[in-house]
Amino acid sequence: MGTRMRRRERHGTDRIGWLRAAVLGANDGIVSTASLVVGVAASQASRSEIMVAGVAGLVAGALSMAAGEYVSVSSQADTERADIARERTELATAPAAEEEELAAIYVRRGLAPSLARTVAQQLAAHDALKAHMRDELGLFDESAARPLQAAMASAATFALGAALPILTVMLAPAAMLSLVVAGVSLASLAMGMTAGVGAWFGTAI
Repeated sequence: MGTRMRRRERHGTDRIGWLRAAVLGANDGIVSTASLVVGVAASQASRSEIMVAGVAGLVAGALSMAAGEYVSVSSQADTERADIARERTELATAPAAEEEELAAIYVRRGLAPSLARTVAQQLAAHDALKAHMRDELGLFDESAARPLQAAMASAATFALGAALPILTVMLAPAAMLSLVVAGVSLASLAMGMTAGVGAWFGTAI
């Protein structure tokens, strides 16, 4: 028979960095904007005034989510970089001790001491820093902190979530506007729309 086709596996770990921010942003967009427009509607404001408040909330919320996500993920990225720099220094000053540390990790994971040492030596010869990043620090390229990516995902999904109550304001009867906005927003959260989309992107379903 011909060359066997390589089976492609579908994983979601490379999306973890932005997926959490996206789901949080979407949920916050729905809740925050719905609460805002319901509050404004309760003051007997006109539909156009409620719309202006909703759009203002969308813009302000998206910017706030982006800034907050960027700062928080930047803190994570700074910690990761500091740990990597520390590990690079230790590898340069005490390579033998670092190799022993790597071998001990593999022993704890179930390898025989002799095999663990061989594995540690071969991985260290190939890329010692990457081996320590992965097996000692638990850092992977796929899940590395990316502040800008998280900020953009959070802002975009906040805007999408906020669009739901704003669209509802446009379509709901004036006499029942607050009730309809609250009902639609609660229903979307109860049905797990954002969680379902997040699970799909994360390959959980």
